[in-house]
Amino acid sequence: MKVLVTGGAGYIGGVVAQQLLAGDHEVVILDDLSTGHDDAVLAGAQWHEGSIAAAGEVLDSSFDAVIHLAAKSLVGESVQHPERYWHGNIVASLALIDAVRAAGVPRFIFSSTAAVYGTPVSDAITEDHPTAPINPYGASKLAIDHMLAAEATAHGLAAASLRYFNVGGASDGLSERHDPETHLIPNLLRAAAGGGEPAKLFGTDYPTHDGTAVRDYIHVLDLADAHLRAMEQIRPGTHEVFNLGTGVGSSVREVLDAVETVTGRRVPVTEEGRRPGDPATLVASGEKAREVLGWTPRRALVDIVRDAWDHL
Repeated sequence: MKVLVTGGAGYIGGVVAQQLLAGDHEVVILDDLSTGHDDAVLAGAQWHEGSIAAAGEVLDSSFDAVIHLAAKSLVGESVQHPERYWHGNIVASLALIDAVRAAGVPRFIFSSTAAVYGTPVSDAITEDHPTAPINPYGASKLAIDHMLAAEATAHGLAAASLRYFNVGGASDGLSERHDPETHLIPNLLRAAAGGGEPAKLFGTDYPTHDGTAVRDYIHVLDLADAHLRAMEQIRPGTHEVFNLGTGVGSSVREVLDAVETVTGRRVPVTEEGRRPGDPATLVASGEKAREVLGWTPRRALVDIVRDAWDHL
C-alpha cells in the first residue's frame, strides 16, 4: 500500500513508518517538525515538511491509506492553552479529513488516546466505557473520533481510532525525544544516567495501592504492529475503535523500581503535587484488538524500560 504518515518524523510515527517500510509498503511522511526531527525520517520514505492542514497538496488518488499521528499531546499545556488544541488537533485534522475525501483515499487510521475516557469507572477500560475527557487534549481527540465516525457513515471511509494508553520503549535507533520531555520512563532513565535534575513524581496521594498514578504501558513496537493490522483489516463505511494496552497496570513507583532494576542504579526523585487533568488509573482491556485484529502485545514493562535504556 501507499501510505501517508502524518507525524512520521516523531517518535511513534517514526516507528510506524519503520514497520511499514519493513512490510514493503510505500511510505510518504508529512511532518512540520514542530515536535519531530528530520534525522528521524527513514531512508526509503518520501518526506514533505509541512502542516497536516496542507495535506491536500500531498494526497492524491494513488494513496491507499493515511495514518494520522501528528498532534499536540501535552495534557498540562492543553489545560493552560486549550485553544492550541482546538486549532492544532481539531481544525487541522478536519482539513486532513477533507483532503482525504477529496483525493478518494479509502483508509484512515487515527492516533487517539485513552484520555478520552477521563476518570475510569471500571478497572479494565473497554471501548464502550463512557467517554468523559477531563482535559482539552482528550476532548480534542474525542472530537476527531466523532468526525471519523460521521465520515465513515456519510462517505464510506474505512476508519479506525486507536486509543493508546502509555507508550514506551525504542526500536533500531528510534526513541523518545520530546522537548520538554513529560513522559515518565525517559525522565526516570535520564535521572538514572545522571543527566541533571532528579525525576519528578507527580502525585503521591492518589487512591491507588501505593498512592501514585497507575498506567498501562505498551511497547512502541507492539503499538506499530496494531496500526498495520488495523490498516489492512478495516472495512469501508465503518469506524472502529480499539483500545491498545496490555491490560496490566503499573504504578509510578513500580515503574521506578523497574528502572532501578534494569539500570542497576538508584534514581533520584522528588515528589510533586498532582498535575492538572491526570486521572488516578488508566488500564486497557485490549480484548477487542485481540479478537478483531489478532493483535497481542508481546513485550512487558521490563522490556520497554530495557529498550529505552539501551537507546538513551
